This record gives sequence, structure tokens and C-alpha cells, in this order.
Amino acid sequence: MSSILIVDDDDQLRQSFAKLLKEEGYSVDMAPSGEAGLEAVRDKAFDLVVLDVQMPGMSGLEAFARIREIDATLPVVVMTAYGTTETAIEATKLGAFDYILKPFDIAGVLDLITQALEAGHMMRARVEMNVAPDSARPGAIIGSSPPMQEVYKAIGRVAQTDATVLIRGESGTGKELVARAIYQHSKRAGKPFLVINCVALPETLLESELFGYEKGAFTGAASRRIGKIEQANGGTVFLDEIGDMPLSIQAKILRLLQERSLEPLGGNASIDVDVRILAATNRNLEKAIENEVFREDLYYRLKVVTVNLPPLRDRVNDVNLLADYFMTLFSKEMKMDNPGLTDEARKMIRHHPWPGNVRELANALKKSLIFSRGYPVRPEDISQVIAGPDQAGPSVTDGSDMDRVVGEWAREMLTAGGDTARFDYLTDRLTAIIIREALQMTRGNRSQAAKLLGLARPTLLSKIDKLNLSIETRVQTDYETGQKS
Repeated sequence: MSSILIVDDDDQLRQSFAKLLKEEGYSVDMAPSGEAGLEAVRDKAFDLVVLDVQMPGMSGLEAFARIREIDATLPVVVMTAYGTTETAIEATKLGAFDYILKPFDIAGVLDLITQALEAGHMMRARVEMNVAPDSARPGAIIGSSPPMQEVYKAIGRVAQTDATVLIRGESGTGKELVARAIYQHSKRAGKPFLVINCVALPETLLESELFGYEKGAFTGAASRRIGKIEQANGGTVFLDEIGDMPLSIQAKILRLLQERSLEPLGGNASIDVDVRILAATNRNLEKAIENEVFREDLYYRLKVVTVNLPPLRDRVNDVNLLADYFMTLFSKEMKMDNPGLTDEARKMIRHHPWPGNVRELANALKKSLIFSRGYPVRPEDISQVIAGPDQAGPSVTDGSDMDRVVGEWAREMLTAGGDTARFDYLTDRLTAIIIREALQMTRGNRSQAAKLLGLARPTLLSKIDKLNLSIETRVQTDYETGQKS
């Protein structure tokens, strides 16, 4: 459970904000002043601090500077009224993760807090390489095969330099872990490390997310916003799935790499920045250049150093090492003894092609552990969550088929017209299907379903209530699961 400290002299806002975060499943502490907040940070390890800028006594900026002295990797989000936006921007330039404008939008604040916690985790959770398979520490790169030894050597050679690195490999091979390992062994460790997924946002939003914007740059730009690249000044930016980045933004990234400067949307002056760029892609960039969807000049700027991650099928001897690691890790997460795998299950996973690579193997073992109910995982348990080699039809990991099916359904529903809130309706329909499947897989256990979905249990319960879901499935007993659902 992530722990958050709220520092604000407004008692009503502090209490209501804490209540909101607790309902989302966070552990929350409160402090009424900068001095009290600083004392709390000295006494307890937090995952995030939300700090008001204007407070009597020690100001928010002074408290922020002191917190940075105690722990430079602790993410801090500052809160401010519209009248003090420039102060918040200065805090962001000095290393604050971002700022919240009062009065704030609840959904936007919760999303920002999720991003800040993830960024903090990226900076603080150490990535270990080639550790013992029975290690239960998350974020390890597992493997002793010759291809993985080459990866470890590459990380060691490039980490202490400031060279731009291009990490290549199929989806699910662990490109983000390699980027984190490079960052954590670099001279910039302890400075900001921000991850930008280049396919998660539409083109216009991605550009403003990366480079920021000036007040009035577009409709709704009520104040200046610092972009992620400027936020990470002095640190490292990881551009994930850069092969899918729009050409217009590729041009701006090229300028950043060439001139070490950027220009916010709506701005007319360049801002100098000092960031190291790590990039990753599962695309064939050479083919993309031929098809004129990726810039050749950017390609050569990115591949100063290239780290190639092998697919799981090319390191079969690592499969059982990975399986032992994930079984230990997930058993610990589920607060149960590790039941292990039968010899037949080990043989099965060794011979499965794993098109989704390490990510698919991890997901399959996590779900199989739920199905096994404390007994050693058998081939039948694994078969329930992956498409077997003799089964007809596409694998459950076949994204193209899934996209086609969902796309056809979406087109049919959109063509039908009707409710003006069509997007919300479709989103709720998909959400309901996903939650029902998770609850069916866990036999109605809400706690395990929340873990499977990556949600806080209160969030899952609120979605079930909002969607008025009637779950017709057998709820496991405390004897079966070791916990109430």
C-alpha cells in the first residue's frame, strides 16, 4: 500500500483530501505546516508528498528544498491557488514532480498521484540483475543464458556515460527494466526519471505532455504548464515505444538531441534542458524509415548505443529460472506459501512459444497460482490462461485479433447511434466485461480480483457498485483463500 503525506494548513482541505485518498486504498498521513511535514519525512518513509505552496511559517518551497536534502528521490507534488501558479512552476523547475491547481479536479488529481507514485517507484525500486530465482524482490532482470549475459555487459558499459541509448526487443521482453537499470547505475541516479509512453496519448496531448505549453497556447490553456522533459532537467527521460511516435513530434525530439533545447507549445523562445534520452521500441525502425513513418536522422541520433533484448524463445534455459522467480514473488504478494510447479507444468512452460515473452509468462503464472488454490501448479492450471499449441484460433495474446474483434463491436455500436454519451456507455460496457471476467477467474474473490486488475480494492468495489454488476459466481470460503472476499 502506497503511503502519502499531505502537508497543508487548510484543515478542511487536508481532511477531505485524506479521506479521498484513503478511499482509493492509500495510507495517508497529514501535517498542518511545513515544519510538521519536514518532521514527518524525517520520521517515516513515504512514497509521495503532496505539499501546499503558501503556508504560514516555513513556506512550501522551503519545505520542498529541505525534503530534497533528506531524500532526492521522494516525489513531491505541490498544490497552489491560481494566483501563485508561477511559484508552483518554479518548484517544478527545481525538481517537484508536478503541481495541482486549486480548486482541483478529482479525477485529474488521482491520475497525477498515480503517475507520481509510479515515477517514484521507478527511481527508488532497484533493478537487480541475474539474482537468485528464489528472490522475492520485484523489478529483477532474471536470466543466466549467453544472450542475457550480453545484455548485462551492455548495461554496464553504457550506464556511466551520457550516451543516448536505443533499447530494442519484442513486446514483453523487459525494455523498461533495462532502461531503469541504466538510469540507476548512471551518474544521474537520484535525479528525475520520467517515463513517457508514446502510444498512450493522442498526438496533440503527447506533444504538450513532452514539451509543455504557454498560457493561451490553445483553448483551455489557462496557465503555463511545464512539460515532462523540462521537469526531468538534470535527469533521464525514457521514451517507450518511440517507433510509434508521430513524425511531427519526432522532429522536436531530434532538435532536443541536437541542440539540448525545446520550445513549449505557443512559445517563441527556446528553453535549454539537460536530459539524457533512453528510448525503446518493438518496431522494425529500418522498415519504418523505408515506409517514411520514421525519420532516418532521428534513428541515427537515437542509436548511439543499441541494447538488443532477446525474445524468450531464444533463451529457453531461462524459462524455469523466471518461473521460480515469479512463483516466489506472486506467492509473497498473495500472502500464501509458494506451492511450486509440477514437473509436467515445468515441461509445458519450457516448450510453450510465449509470443508475449516474459510479460506473458509472468501473467500466466500469476493467474495459474490463483487457479491452483495453494496446490502445486499443474499443466491444466496454465492451460486455463494460455491457448495451448493444439487449440484452434488465435492465442489470447494475439493483440491484432483482439483489436479487430473489439473494433468491429465498437463500429457496430457507434453506427447504431443513440445516447449522446456514447463514449461513456461503451467504456462502461468494456469495464463491466473485464471486471466480470476477473471475478469469474477468482471465483468471486474481490480482493484477488482487485490484485489481478491492478486496482485498489475500494476502487474495484466502487466500480462494481457504479455499474450495478450482479456477479453470479461462487464466492470462495475463508478456508479456501485464507482471506475474506
